[in-house]
Amino acid sequence: MSTDTDRSDQLGRNGTFGVGFRSLLRREILRFVRRPTNTFLPPAITNVLYFAVFGVILGQRIDDIAGFDYIVFLLPGLVVLGTISNAFENASFSIFHGRWNEYIHETLTSPLSYTSMVLAYIFAAALRGIVVGLIIVGIGLVFTPVPVAEPLYLAAFMLVVPMLFASLGVVGGLIANDFDDLTVMNQFILRPLVFFGAVFYSLEILPPLYRLLSLLNPMVYMVNGVRFGFLGYEEVDPLVSLAVLTGFTAAVIALDVYLFKKGYGLLD
Repeated sequence: MSTDTDRSDQLGRNGTFGVGFRSLLRREILRFVRRPTNTFLPPAITNVLYFAVFGVILGQRIDDIAGFDYIVFLLPGLVVLGTISNAFENASFSIFHGRWNEYIHETLTSPLSYTSMVLAYIFAAALRGIVVGLIIVGIGLVFTPVPVAEPLYLAAFMLVVPMLFASLGVVGGLIANDFDDLTVMNQFILRPLVFFGAVFYSLEILPPLYRLLSLLNPMVYMVNGVRFGFLGYEEVDPLVSLAVLTGFTAAVIALDVYLFKKGYGLLD
């Protein structure tokens, strides 16, 4: 494995975003781009069903929420759900698969800095999440017009949220002991948090106690932020949410770099 001095020398020559970073980033992007039927088709089909069942069939029987048709109110939450699930899955699977088949050792023995390694995995996973989010928006356009009330806020949240879950996915890939652990993390931890994170409903319809408890769920702030970007409707201050999520993202990325530097889960 390259020494810290080697890595420092390489960083000085090429920088964090040098040739090595771009090569690893390209490899990670091509890994999911070359298999669209596995990466993009399933979320597309799933969201067609969400829009058809929840938006059209049930939506016709649900009163407007905060002045918006239910299908329009639903769309931002579905975008968040698809974005974070795919960002987390891509990063966690890529790290774990590299550990499982031991080809991650080639990356570790390269002169890349640990920061470059981690950011390449995170950026690629975040990109997949963003692409899936755009696909969901495109599907939504088939069913209803999609407004964009606050484009700057929307862009900011759609960058921070997948980055956060991609960085969490790196942690997941390092601590997982088998592929079942990855499924448990995605299906039984992330998705329940999202479903109770005001994806399908407004916090305003909840009794005060449940509304207060919902504010402990970090997903509420992500869904609210993206919803504010699309609809201009807020239940939580979006600026505060964005600041907190940005700080949390930076902290998790720093943790990822630390774990890589220590070789946690990589050298077993």
